[in-house]
Amino acid sequence: MSELQTFGRAPSLDDIAALAETAFQALPSGFRQLAGEVLFRVEDFAAQEVLDSLEIEDPFELTGLYHGVDIASRSVLGPSPAPSMVFLYRRPILDEWADHGEITLDELVTHVLVHEIGHHFGLSDDDIHAIEAAAE
Repeated sequence: MSELQTFGRAPSLDDIAALAETAFQALPSGFRQLAGEVLFRVEDFAAQEVLDSLEIEDPFELTGLYHGVDIASRSVLGPSPAPSMVFLYRRPILDEWADHGEITLDELVTHVLVHEIGHHFGLSDDDIHAIEAAAE
């Protein structure tokens, strides 16, 4: 009789949140200080309204999202903005992880987190991709 191999369970929302917190704490302290009070939230998928507003049809195409007023657009004279939030979407992250067998889940969560914090700093997707390309 053959023995069944145990593969474990898929990482939960809490597991992804723990990976994101570990990734954030591993960032240089200056980067964390500049990020300030950014809240992290993990959901299975983006809400349909979010996907519609971004004109994304396939919910698996969005692994993360920054929501808030980026620090470059804030003003000391303006009203205090609501806390900035970084959303991480578990199912698209897991799907991308499965597709890219050469990276760990920790590395992917860190990548998505840093990308979204880049938006908090006022960087565009093109800016972030250029920084990533220069770092390679």
